[in-house]
Amino acid sequence: MELRGLRAAAAAAANVNSGELGGICIGSSAEGGVQRMPTKADLFMEQLNATNAKKVALLLVLGFVLYHGLLNWNYGSDSCQWLLSKGRFKGDNEWQPYGCMMHKYTYTDTRRCLRYLAFFNNKNNFVFIGDQSVRLLYQRFVEQLQLPRSNEYDNNGSTSSNGTHFEDKKLGMLAQYIHAEEVSPALIDRLYQLEMEKKRSSVYVLGLTYSQLLAGNVTEELLHQYSVNLTLLVAPIHRLVAQASRVLWKLAERVDEEKLPATWKLVLNEDIDRLNNVARNVFRYTDASVWESAWHIANGLLDTAVEGHRLSAHGQRLEVQLLWNMYCNDQMNYNDGTCCSSAEQHTSLQIVAYALFGVCIVLVCGMCLRRWLLHLRGHTLYAPLQQHHQQQQQQQADSHLRGQSCHHRDPSHSLTLLISDYGTPLVALSLLGLILAYFYLCDRTNFFMKENKYYSEFSFWIPVAYVFALGLFFTEESGFTKVLNRHQTDELRGWILLVVLIYYMTGAQRVLPIHMHIKLLISGYFFLTGYTHFTDIWQTGGSGSMFVRFFQEMFRLNFLCVLLCFCMNRPYQFYYFVPLLSFWVCVIYFVLSLPPRITTASVDAYPLHYLYLVCKCIGCLGVITVLFMSEVFFERIFVTRPWKALFVTTDDDIHEWWYQWKLDRYTVTFGMIYAACFHIAQKYSIFDDNNHGNLFSRRTSISVTLLALLGVGIYTSFSFLCRNVQNCEEIHSYILFIPIIGYVVLRNISGILRTRYSTFFAWFGRISLELFVCQYHIWLAADRHGVLVLLPGFPTLNMIITSFIFVCASHEVHRLTQILLPYAVPNDWRLVMRNLVIFLIVLVPVARSDGMF
Repeated sequence: MELRGLRAAAAAAANVNSGELGGICIGSSAEGGVQRMPTKADLFMEQLNATNAKKVALLLVLGFVLYHGLLNWNYGSDSCQWLLSKGRFKGDNEWQPYGCMMHKYTYTDTRRCLRYLAFFNNKNNFVFIGDQSVRLLYQRFVEQLQLPRSNEYDNNGSTSSNGTHFEDKKLGMLAQYIHAEEVSPALIDRLYQLEMEKKRSSVYVLGLTYSQLLAGNVTEELLHQYSVNLTLLVAPIHRLVAQASRVLWKLAERVDEEKLPATWKLVLNEDIDRLNNVARNVFRYTDASVWESAWHIANGLLDTAVEGHRLSAHGQRLEVQLLWNMYCNDQMNYNDGTCCSSAEQHTSLQIVAYALFGVCIVLVCGMCLRRWLLHLRGHTLYAPLQQHHQQQQQQQADSHLRGQSCHHRDPSHSLTLLISDYGTPLVALSLLGLILAYFYLCDRTNFFMKENKYYSEFSFWIPVAYVFALGLFFTEESGFTKVLNRHQTDELRGWILLVVLIYYMTGAQRVLPIHMHIKLLISGYFFLTGYTHFTDIWQTGGSGSMFVRFFQEMFRLNFLCVLLCFCMNRPYQFYYFVPLLSFWVCVIYFVLSLPPRITTASVDAYPLHYLYLVCKCIGCLGVITVLFMSEVFFERIFVTRPWKALFVTTDDDIHEWWYQWKLDRYTVTFGMIYAACFHIAQKYSIFDDNNHGNLFSRRTSISVTLLALLGVGIYTSFSFLCRNVQNCEEIHSYILFIPIIGYVVLRNISGILRTRYSTFFAWFGRISLELFVCQYHIWLAADRHGVLVLLPGFPTLNMIITSFIFVCASHEVHRLTQILLPYAVPNDWRLVMRNLVIFLIVLVPVARSDGMF
């Protein structure tokens, strides 16, 4: 049996029978006519397709919904207990709380938080009670609020500080330390006094053992007495919590027994653990929170402990950060601080949007149920004529593949026929509603967990290397020989997008060379947009209605983004990549639609059109330059109502749009100019890409290759030598075309490279837009500031699972968009105008509520 014949039969069966081989025969001998039943390996390979992958992804989602539902039911959804209980150290020695994100509070952040709370008459008071470890924590806590000139009154006397007392009247802030080695009547009285004060404290941090700890000899009698003493604190703690205070019990820290000084030699970790277990048992059923995460931090940094028993400065800073996250996150709503932060409140628009999706789902379920009941009663289910004709062709193809001896099933029993004639748009909208509900559950609730990003050289470069290895592995012969053919453009978009996703996943923006190369990749995507749209109009002459084609492209770009704006309560500018693409597509179609419309046929008939083309490109560059030269003029244009809402953020700020626009202000025009020069050169036979050979002669190819390598090397050298982000990005805007054209030359100058492509990258390239938009909510989290966690405790496995679900969801959204496209944008321009008017009418109430009018 020939392997080629087996592959051909399997491929034909996959195309004809939608991925099912049940009961058919495949393969043929060299003589022909001999067929065999498929093996288990054949059946298994046939099941490896996108449809079955989505089924697995759905099962995973349902499983994790059940798992996290049980977690929330058993332990509650309060992420504060995650912050205070568990966590782990990441590779950069930073602390990652269990299941939530920790914001890194600076001096400015902490003062802003306290000032905000003081404005609403909150009492920002903190009391630290305990031994030396609590005193060190208090000192580090106060340092967070002080400038270097700390221990003095400021000029107007609003701030005062000494060893055990810190007060800032502007912030309504009071912090004090009370020394205590053990529970005593004096400590109980002091707690009573604090309870009776008018300025009740917001946070209490307690941590103590007993006065003779250094003497060792922790007996059972001593542990019993320690338990009795701690029990005396239960009633005062209960009254403090009733006054809206937060009480934390700080466990005793373990020691490095080998580094202890002589006075600490009798202290054993075994005894410290026994004391901590007593404290856990006493406070387990009280309103106090046992601060387990502080103990884990100290234990993880035990080898850096000063003299073996004092927590290092880094550990103290981490503990202070935990306190500020607990106290401020719910008030400040930092995107990268979800610990102790409440879920975002839903809006009326979100309720209406999901209600409409719910209606679609109910209608589809009702129609399916009705058809199923009719089917059970013996009624015949008729398919539409076109579908029936397609089924007959499929059956004939199946018979040709299987032969007369193979058994085949009657497709009338397929459940897909129950809904196939019921308006595909309704089914597509129902599926979209379910997917967007998953989006909301992941990123607008605390149902699933979230963690901070983690960057290291290995965390970025290993996934990049792995992705490119897969891309090279799935390399096949292309049916095209043209430069930048469809396979190449899909491939290019795919690997650009995958590298950009890894960049966002790992938070690699802190490394300037990586940051600049990612900006170059995004610019390459825009460059390709200018090239492909110009090429399409140049070659086809805009056959058909450019009006219809324009709205089809705008629908593909914006459909998912607009739905997410409604369902996720985010402004259009939040998905910055889509607004930029949409804007530049508008510019491309406007420039190329201006009369005279220039095509390859028109320049043959009227050579003067070359001059018109040059004038169009110069005019486009000129208008862009004028906008760039005056930021005030730029803002006046884009903050004009009613389109202002498309270009501003939630804070009514247009600077994000200005930053993103100016970074790639010339990129699309560069792509159009390159496309024009390329096609003109091709027209006059400067090179020939109609065969599998090289574009140029051997000597010319070597020279051009060296120039292309030089262009790519220049940009790489520039990214490493440039030290200032603003200067780098400004220069980038003018030189980005050099490495992009260099890559295109290197990719196409050789016939061997030009006629092969990576199916792996091309597959991702076809859904690149959906991947970029969906990453915000179901792969990353908290507005792309963190990472979604479905499987806590296993970061690598979690990344694999979330990536798989994310890719499947993106592919399904792409498929549903293609289904809805002909209904939203028909081929008749009059129907397009009708749908556009309906959309604008629906948009009017939304626009009025958002202040667009």
